[in-house]
Amino acid sequence: MRVPLAPQAEGQDPEPAAFFDGACPLCRSEISFWRRQPGAERIAFVDVERTDAALPRSVSRAQAPARSPIETALGEVVSGPAAFPALMATLSRLRRLARLGGRPCSRQLFKRFYGLFLRIQPALVAVYVYMRLWPGRSR
Repeated sequence: MRVPLAPQAEGQDPEPAAFFDGACPLCRSEISFWRRQPGAERIAFVDVERTDAALPRSVSRAQAPARSPIETALGEVVSGPAAFPALMATLSRLRRLARLGGRPCSRQLFKRFYGLFLRIQPALVAVYVYMRLWPGRSR
């Protein structure tokens, strides 16, 4: 189990944690979206690029950026396409979508899209950075 990021009061439930690649501009943008959601204050967003970041034993620092692992409040670590429904389940607005994502047909669809995303992610990051740095574009 991961070392808590902050001391917890006795009787307080452990917080779920989402691990992300802080060196990736697209990842930072995605995490910014998640942080704006109601209920996100209960999630610890952990930048795996920080050397002081506490990671679960089953997650390596090299593996974490590509697999987007989530540690649930119960200490279960899920990654890849299964991580998104786990994250959505903790956010009030997205719970219904999380339930849909937990169905077998949806899990297969998530898995296929996630595999495609991993293949095109470098190109998406390049386009994202280009669009953010495009001269004259308002930010």
